[in-house]
Amino acid sequence: MSATFAVTVEPTARVRGRVRPPGDKSISHRYAMLAAMADGPSTIHGYSTGQDCASTLRCLRALGVPIEVEQADPGGLRLEILGVQVGGFRRPIGPLDAGNSGSTMRMLAGFLAAHPFRCTLTGDDSLQRRPMRRIIVPLERMGARIAAEDGRPPLTMTGSAHLKAIEFVPDVPSAQVKSAVLFAGLHADGMTRVIEPTFTRDHTERALEAFGAQVERAGTAVAIRGGQRLIGGTFHVPGDISSAAFWMVAAAALPGSEIVIEHVGLNPSRTGVLDVLTRMGARVTPVTAHAQAGEPIGTITVQHGNPVPAEIEPSEVPGVIDELPVLAALATHGGGLTVSGAQELRVKESDRISALAEGLRAMGADVDERPDGFCVRGGRRLRGGEVDARNDHRLAMAFAVAALGATGPTVIHDAGAAAVSYPEFFSVLESLRA
Repeated sequence: MSATFAVTVEPTARVRGRVRPPGDKSISHRYAMLAAMADGPSTIHGYSTGQDCASTLRCLRALGVPIEVEQADPGGLRLEILGVQVGGFRRPIGPLDAGNSGSTMRMLAGFLAAHPFRCTLTGDDSLQRRPMRRIIVPLERMGARIAAEDGRPPLTMTGSAHLKAIEFVPDVPSAQVKSAVLFAGLHADGMTRVIEPTFTRDHTERALEAFGAQVERAGTAVAIRGGQRLIGGTFHVPGDISSAAFWMVAAAALPGSEIVIEHVGLNPSRTGVLDVLTRMGARVTPVTAHAQAGEPIGTITVQHGNPVPAEIEPSEVPGVIDELPVLAALATHGGGLTVSGAQELRVKESDRISALAEGLRAMGADVDERPDGFCVRGGRRLRGGEVDARNDHRLAMAFAVAALGATGPTVIHDAGAAAVSYPEFFSVLESLRA
């Protein structure tokens, strides 16, 4: 499906059913990269079917990593990856194309910093507008050389076989930046430490430990000693809670709705969305069933409740950054939502603050755009209309969920962008109409 694909979403009275979301995008990226650096083969079950994670596999293959897609698992793809060991990438023939995936570019750069060859990381038009100075600065301190115009892709990298360990304090909390530095630190001489201004998702730390590395944690600091060996194995990717959030919001928004989400990741660094949903009036019941590779997995049941206004403070934003657009969609169904400290949304696949406000207004919402966030007042029912997702997967899906409660149909342009993370989204949406 191309991003220019448009869909029409009709209102519905309620949604009901059971869903298994696609494999977690964040974890899929990390497992594939670490399996590529490991000794021996790895099998990854439930790998994300989204285009972003396909970009990671394309780049790894170009770096000489043997990868086979064996079959589809219920929650995603099954991969066989033969690791080339730490430092074992070969020089690619041409540029590495990360597509629309900032995760691919930022985290892979951490590994490439330790390889003594020159290569170029590039991506689509959207990715080439996204800031990369936040990884360029620490990786150059460690010994890599990175050329980029105005700190944006393409990145032309020359790695070093003798990286220096550093202590790094990011200006902006970012799990991708933390991961890039830790991945470079795996190859460095000494202990590399990242001290975050606030906690971000910890999938990298858990994944490194699952592949046999030792990681030190103290407060918001994470450290890794260079020279450690990674060991291949069998890994299961849980369902993506950020993808599941669209169904949670749909259930919370419409009276008489209930959706059960199965085999979903319940990592505490990602479950802030459940707290916000509860504050907004939803009835949310998470049950942790088991853990795999250090990642808790379980079931979430969400039912409609009485909507109430809520606020998201700056300290909460890193934990719900991906879910903010769909939480704004929930606010249009009643209650309301005010978000501050979310200026990071302006440098995602689109300027998500501006595009979100514009789209919701086109549907009839009462929205104020702010420099670092937005305010959605929930006292006005949407009428539907035409909106532009701006080639942004999370906006396409958020507008669809908002449209369910409108009085008329909504046409979403660039709806095909949903395939970046959730190719099956619109077919699942239709299956949940009750």
